[in-house]
Amino acid sequence: MSLQLQVIICSTRPGRVGPTVAGWFQQQAAQHGGFSSQLIDLADYNLPLYNEPKHPMAQQYEHAATKQWSASVAKADAYVFVLPEYNFFPPPSFVNAVDLLFKEWNYKPCSFVSYGGASGGLRSVQVAKQLVTTVKMMPIPEQVMVQGVANLVKDGSFQAQDPHLQSAKTALDELHKWATALKSIRD
Repeated sequence: MSLQLQVIICSTRPGRVGPTVAGWFQQQAAQHGGFSSQLIDLADYNLPLYNEPKHPMAQQYEHAATKQWSASVAKADAYVFVLPEYNFFPPPSFVNAVDLLFKEWNYKPCSFVSYGGASGGLRSVQVAKQLVTTVKMMPIPEQVMVQGVANLVKDGSFQAQDPHLQSAKTALDELHKWATALKSIRD
């Protein structure tokens, strides 16, 4: 059974470091071997602010962007959200992307790679966990936290330290266990 993992870049702002951090994590996921992984960039979807007239539970989407987003999310068995912190909160692009759908997220585990300054994006993740549980995702406790991300990006590459590498492996191991278990609920 090949499990599908989506590593989702959640910041859409110009000048973001999310793609750099996500690219590094995507490599870790590929080396891990427990998943077939795909890098997803919310900026590529250009999702409008929640503009569907019907509730997401109905899955009766009218807009092409929502339909495309739904098809992508539905393919995955697990997610890793690469998430910055804006004013102690996740970026609005993440909140909107989650809110646009419902059933596509159900009974799937997720983890986070958070980044920022001194807090490493942890406050953002705490809020994000409340949101994802509402759409029936299971946020696992294991995650990667990157403090002082600006000091760890050199020449367009994220310079992971041992704690990042260890956290990534632990998160992927646990995510694989949860994805395997929750797949039986969805099947």
